[in-house]
Amino acid sequence: MECVFCAVVAGSEEAHVVHRDERTVAFLDRRPLFPGHTLVVPTVHLETLPDLPVDLLEPFFTVVQRVAAAMEGALGAAGSFVAANNRISQSVPHLHVHVVPRNPKDGLRGFFWPRNHYRDDAEAAEVAARLRSALTG
Repeated sequence: MECVFCAVVAGSEEAHVVHRDERTVAFLDRRPLFPGHTLVVPTVHLETLPDLPVDLLEPFFTVVQRVAAAMEGALGAAGSFVAANNRISQSVPHLHVHVVPRNPKDGLRGFFWPRNHYRDDAEAAEVAARLRSALTG
């Protein structure tokens, strides 16, 4: 089965496109949190953010940044929520960044899952050390 986002990129699947260039396409989400909720996708099929080649980071996230800024000017949004899922909760296995217009008292309550504390400072230090090792090793 063809990836629905690849079909949008190819033009064989209809979408309300708000931006298109040789590396990215941005289009309205079909099931928006709020009007203007936009998905930004690379034109090449990549499943997750870690798959995005370094040379595409800047052009891809420049479009994400431009879409976020446009929401304030074009839609009168006070700000935006920008997020990407990697595998878990990723409804379409094609890298996509959600850019959602936000306003005070719009009904969204921060993150959609419970937040917790570390057991103690030692646990936080151990987790940080593991991540540092993975990033430098």
